[in-house]
Amino acid sequence: MAQLQSRPAASRRSFLRSVGLTGGAGAMFATMGALGLAPTAQAAQREQPYRAPGPGDFTLTGRAAAKVVVVGGGIAGLTAAYELGKAGYDCTVLEARDRAGGRNFTVRGGDTTVDLYGNRQTARFTAGQYMNAGPARIPQWMVTLDYCRELGVPVEVFTNSNADAYLYNESAGMTAPVRYRTAKADVYGYVSELLAKATDKGALDAELTSADRERLMEFLKDWGELGDTLTYEGGERRGYSVVPAAAGTPGVLLGDVPAASEVFASGIGRYFSFEFGFDQAMLMFQPVGGMDRIPRALTKAIGAHRVRTGAAVTKITDTGGGVTVTYTQGGRTRAVDADYCVAALPPNILAKIPHNLGSGVQSALEAITPSSAGKIGLEYRSRWWELDHRIYGGITETDLDVTHIWHPSYGFHGERGVVIGYYNYGTDADAYAQLTPKERERRAVAAGVKIYGDAYRTELASSFSHHWRQTPHLEAAWHSTPGGPDHVRYRPLNEPAGRVHFAGDWLSYTDAWQHGAFTSARRAVTALHARVLSS
Repeated sequence: MAQLQSRPAASRRSFLRSVGLTGGAGAMFATMGALGLAPTAQAAQREQPYRAPGPGDFTLTGRAAAKVVVVGGGIAGLTAAYELGKAGYDCTVLEARDRAGGRNFTVRGGDTTVDLYGNRQTARFTAGQYMNAGPARIPQWMVTLDYCRELGVPVEVFTNSNADAYLYNESAGMTAPVRYRTAKADVYGYVSELLAKATDKGALDAELTSADRERLMEFLKDWGELGDTLTYEGGERRGYSVVPAAAGTPGVLLGDVPAASEVFASGIGRYFSFEFGFDQAMLMFQPVGGMDRIPRALTKAIGAHRVRTGAAVTKITDTGGGVTVTYTQGGRTRAVDADYCVAALPPNILAKIPHNLGSGVQSALEAITPSSAGKIGLEYRSRWWELDHRIYGGITETDLDVTHIWHPSYGFHGERGVVIGYYNYGTDADAYAQLTPKERERRAVAAGVKIYGDAYRTELASSFSHHWRQTPHLEAAWHSTPGGPDHVRYRPLNEPAGRVHFAGDWLSYTDAWQHGAFTSARRAVTALHARVLSS
């Protein structure tokens, strides 16, 4: 068998040697790629680390940097201009809103918005208080942190998972919230008990050796805090009603351990997979002072004079030898002529702009669908969640229409703080969006009172709510790309359309994360720069 398996390899080596002798190394490498023996150009590009363009590239080739117009001043657009600027490209960024950053939007006192329903809000947060209406956390593996380091944006820990936050499933009959640590101890305890008893009774004999069973039993006893009889009876992992303190106060364990059927019926176990998610696992981070420190730093690095806000694009025209982008600003119609364009608007917005980039581009843009999400920031006169509940950061999970309640991961022990009273999406977000801002506040507070008590209402100072599906010039929180961004239907967007290149988190596998916008922009920059160098 070994000889039979070696024959194809020997045959291929002989064949490739012949190709190399007759056609050269390039032909041989291409042939290897076709045979699956070497990475294709596309695969090689994906595997290589990103290399930022530099002015030295033009010195070596004798070519010069080009003029580029970037349509959309979100993270992808700003990153494209920033990276191209490193090599001396003349970039102009056109942003329809009055601020750059796109969905990276930090709300501070004095900020005013008007949604598509006509609701006008002005935030009344006090100095130092804010809410990140869009992205609010950064996993440590994401390239976003690299840009924070490069741009000098300081970061701090964002508490994504907190053992002392609450879980509350009203639809399952829960009348009071339960601490995350308590719920986890109960679920893991009973799962361990059931599996340990099944193992002890020989139910897994066909799958496990005797040594395997011993190791599994030791693991389950520890994982579920089981007693000698393989029974879960609770323990210190559930928490204490009186915490251990000085001599004379050994602590009182939480009593009233629910039965296994009660624990499973509550549905609380479904939340634990959250912390195992690759994009949700701790540690996570946030920029000190608000997420918008990132677009501010990008804008400064690009040059504020190159970022034109209030500039709504009305037409994109590929002229063959360049690109003309028409836009309105301050009531006047203007145009930018450039050698190339990076289109970094949300696809649902880009699809509404007249262009001559072809029906394939238009069909691809229309195949990507926008999603809804909303948040409300509730500023409180005291940090009662720290004082009364001893909760420092983290997220309370619920089956109510508020979905998630976030405790702030900054300003600990301060006088005030902003709680995200709901972070919801889909139909829940759409339902809240149809309400007035005051009605949203009342509905969100009523839900929070069920979990935290009267302080959730009595300590409230002000609120600000934001819904992305109803935000002008964006109209989406994130996007659904059926089949994934590499699907054949999106090929017109993954390749340049004439002199127009596309970028955005929606052209990545991390849609809704800034990481997706950064990496997509890098991909567009790499392709555009290579094109200029070879032109």
